[in-house]
Amino acid sequence: MSSALVWELIKNNNSFLVKRAGLQLSSEPANLTNLHSFKYSGLANDKTVAIQAAPRGVKVTTKKVKKASSPAKSANSVVISKSRRHTAKSVANLIARSKYRADLLPAALARTSAVISSQQPVKAKTLRPAKGIRAQKKAL
Repeated sequence: MSSALVWELIKNNNSFLVKRAGLQLSSEPANLTNLHSFKYSGLANDKTVAIQAAPRGVKVTTKKVKKASSPAKSANSVVISKSRRHTAKSVANLIARSKYRADLLPAALARTSAVISSQQPVKAKTLRPAKGIRAQKKAL
């Protein structure tokens, strides 16, 4: 089936559609921005990019168009465990420079950066001691 026909069938009602506060969002696995639109749809498009967290690094999954009839063989996954800058460069090479889906590059880089940021340990905030007359009275 063509991508346009699939989009016409699923655009108004599917299990991944989330309608809240006048917005239409999507929880599809291969949707980079979680916006409900044809451009970012992981179900309707033949070529999709999914970026997920891996135990070490980022997992980038692309769909092979020629293997669409066999879903088990249609996914091509690569785990990238480098620094933030090198990971972004590798994702850019996989998506835009190989002429896969250059229009998804900004969204893919944003998702990659968000996944890497979520894997960083949270720094403990140190509270500075309170100064002033009121603080001294409160301490007594």
